[in-house]
Amino acid sequence: MSQYMLLVYEEEVEQAEQAERETVTPTLLELHASLREAGLLVGVQRLRTVESATSVRVRDGQTEITDGPFAVTKEVLAGYYILDCADLDEALKQAARLPMAGWGTVEVRPVVSADEWVEVVRQAGVDVPDEAVNDLA
Repeated sequence: MSQYMLLVYEEEVEQAEQAERETVTPTLLELHASLREAGLLVGVQRLRTVESATSVRVRDGQTEITDGPFAVTKEVLAGYYILDCADLDEALKQAARLPMAGWGTVEVRPVVSADEWVEVVRQAGVDVPDEAVNDLA
């Protein structure tokens, strides 16, 4: 099984519209239970509003800290799922089950395993110990 991250992007809306969106919670609970029962769900979290975000960039050795997200966009990262799926097709099928796909965007990305990460680093000529896998997971 490979891991896929489903990144849920939504436009932040007024409180009344957000309250309407919350009505899908029973559907989400059923979805989460079915993903768990199928052995697919590794993790799921909802994120706080973009006002609570802080972005960090380092340029020319200088750290820049900015309140809010770095990207200027209407849709913001609202939460994520990590699923263990047989392949991309299964991950896309599961992403389409998310009610948020009806008003937002669900980006599906493969997750790089710790073993693969170490291999990529070594191919780049960096000497890392085998135990590094434990620190990258």
